[in-house]
Amino acid sequence: MSTPYIVIIAVMLFSIIAYLIYYYSPKTIILRRLKNLPNQRIGSLKTKTYSKIEGKALQIDTPLTAPLSKRKCVFYKMVIQKKVRSGKNSRWKTIINEEKIQDFFIEKTGERLVVLPTTNPKNYYDYLVTDKTASSGLFKELTPEFEAVLQSYNIKSDTLFGFKRQLRYKESIVEVGERIVVAGYVTWEKLDNPVKDYNYSNIAAIRANGKDKILITDSPAAQKPKHGRL
Repeated sequence: MSTPYIVIIAVMLFSIIAYLIYYYSPKTIILRRLKNLPNQRIGSLKTKTYSKIEGKALQIDTPLTAPLSKRKCVFYKMVIQKKVRSGKNSRWKTIINEEKIQDFFIEKTGERLVVLPTTNPKNYYDYLVTDKTASSGLFKELTPEFEAVLQSYNIKSDTLFGFKRQLRYKESIVEVGERIVVAGYVTWEKLDNPVKDYNYSNIAAIRANGKDKILITDSPAAQKPKHGRL
């Protein structure tokens, strides 16, 4: 086989692999699934249906606090990685991968529903936009905020020789008041106890149902254009 044909085949294989990685990435799967669901008002949701809602995320109780940005949120994901070397090669190794989520409200046009995610077993899929990053290295000093995060996880920022370690941090959150899109299995439930600022006896809930997981994203690509929002 001649060299040009080998190059063409290699390019085609690379393109196919790249497309499959993109098509089956969590981001693409979630956005594709949400695109096929109609936007609905909370008051018109039907029980035992898989439905999509766009609205503001609000805390039910005390909200979470994101480790680096210190913003109040109902969901955050953070990753800390360090660069490790092996001979002439180097790679980023994940040393902390933390994810915390709580039950939360979605509010839309004065109505609310409650989203009920669980982590064990995990009953949701998510795609969150990266909100905050930080890094350090030989020629880059740590910010006091990043240093405080590292200390809270007992991670040393210096090597044995006093040089700064090559570290990087990524944080994604669903901030209190942020507009997001969720989808899940709808149930209508009677409230035994009153909910602050909510004057109804029943509330819609978003749950998982078997293989139908809750979907959560703050990606603008999943949201309706501002002029088309209800």
